[in-house]
Amino acid sequence: MTHAMQKGSNIPVRAAAVRAVLRWTDGPRVPDVDASALLVGPDGRVRSDEDFVFYNQPRHPSGAVWRLGKKRIGDAITDAVQADLASVTAQVDRVLVVASAEDEPFERVRDLRILLYDATVEGGAEPLAYFDVRPETGAETALICGELYRRGEGWKFRAVAEGYSDGLVGLATDHGISVDESAPAPDDGRTAALDRTEALAPPTPRTAPPVPPAPPTQAPPPVQPAYGYPQPVGQGGDPSFRLPVQGPQFLRR
Repeated sequence: MTHAMQKGSNIPVRAAAVRAVLRWTDGPRVPDVDASALLVGPDGRVRSDEDFVFYNQPRHPSGAVWRLGKKRIGDAITDAVQADLASVTAQVDRVLVVASAEDEPFERVRDLRILLYDATVEGGAEPLAYFDVRPETGAETALICGELYRRGEGWKFRAVAEGYSDGLVGLATDHGISVDESAPAPDDGRTAALDRTEALAPPTPRTAPPVPPAPPTQAPPPVQPAYGYPQPVGQGGDPSFRLPVQGPQFLRR
């Protein structure tokens, strides 16, 4: 039986693994929506930036929560997060399922719905529950659509629809992620997303001994990379670094 949920309502979750699917209708001026998840403790805060599962960090290190990616079904687009509830560490009290819209207001997102499925092999094609997510003002650029939370020895799912007009920056700050709002935005105009690398400090200048002029035929020395962000892969940089597509610049506390 599929439960049609209202804001604030909850249902018990008996499945050991679930899939939360965000679905919306595409169309002119409809922004792209991204699903993400925050794993928070009883205090409502993350333990570290690793507890944020999103497009630039699609799998939690524990393997318990991960993103499945987008699909198009006719005019509808979906993005999904899956959670193996049996593997979620006891320090995590809630898993928040979040939608963000590229700094565009959710009043432009049509027919946003979250559907919860049983992701075990016994789970069927019908969702356990669905909730039509309606922002309160329409100016929100990030929404907590629903949350999986512990209740005794089991889990429950609650319909939330709590929004942030300051997008992922506001959501991250509320849940214990330090945000560096002075960080430069990428060239595509979007805000920089989670950066799990330390900024490289420029070296202390040293006075070099005099160097005689190079012969006319000698090639000039190669240009060294600028300091700041690590260099891209293939140019001598850290292979773990990826310049994010969007979202705020998050720095670990």
